[in-house]
Amino acid sequence: MTYLGISGMQYTGEQFPEARIIVAEDSNVFTSMIRQRLKEIFGIDAEICRTYEDLMMANELSEEPVTLAISNINLPGAENGEALEYLVDLNIPTIVFTGTFHEQTREKLLAKDIVDYILKDNVFAVEMLVESVCRFLTNHRHHVLIVDDSPTARALLSTRLKRYNFRVSVAENGSKAMDILKKNPDIGLVVTDYNMPDIDGFELARRIRSVRGSHELRIIGVSSSTDRLLSARFLKAGGNDFMLRPFIDEEFYCRVNQNLDTLVQIKSNQANKQRPAA
Repeated sequence: MTYLGISGMQYTGEQFPEARIIVAEDSNVFTSMIRQRLKEIFGIDAEICRTYEDLMMANELSEEPVTLAISNINLPGAENGEALEYLVDLNIPTIVFTGTFHEQTREKLLAKDIVDYILKDNVFAVEMLVESVCRFLTNHRHHVLIVDDSPTARALLSTRLKRYNFRVSVAENGSKAMDILKKNPDIGLVVTDYNMPDIDGFELARRIRSVRGSHELRIIGVSSSTDRLLSARFLKAGGNDFMLRPFIDEEFYCRVNQNLDTLVQIKSNQANKQRPAA
């Protein structure tokens, strides 16, 4: 079936009945809604754990690895966040689904390297959760190239993208980036720094555009500069988006998703036009 997410994400693909998803949530209303939507869209029979003990038993009594966990911060028997700590300690990819949220909570959650967090504060909460699950299950289809001369910056962005289940390649300069692009035609997104020693981000964007159009590959520029004109110059050089450091995780992920969603829609429209009329 075709799934259109809250943010405009369009997904028409295979089912994932083999994916093992655990839902650690004690609300009957939410567990019923989540289980129904995951079954409808992905063919997944989610396992419901209403207590901390249920969660531990579900994990420890099965040899099948957990693909993804959806967890409230607090569960009966784990009123101080022990369930989330348990999942993180086991390196189980986790989306937090919670109604308790403030700035301090956000910082603690992101420090645990969770996949995402969804708030139960609106009528679209379950649909937003389903979209987050959909992205995690399908992000491996996207190959992203990070170009930055700073090892620290490369590692940071690579870690962020791999957390979301993307396939990631890295390049320390523009020349290396062009070599990687030539060998990997499946790369659909380049995230490049502006200030690099051999080829700056503007020139790299121009060289990429000489061989790969915006309908084939998207380019996001990043910079720590305070020059607000950089974004305009980058877009005119062939870029699709631009972000100033430091940026927050949520914004970065949103920009990545928006650009890849646009690419998917462009390719879908092209495929539809090429199909012969009935």
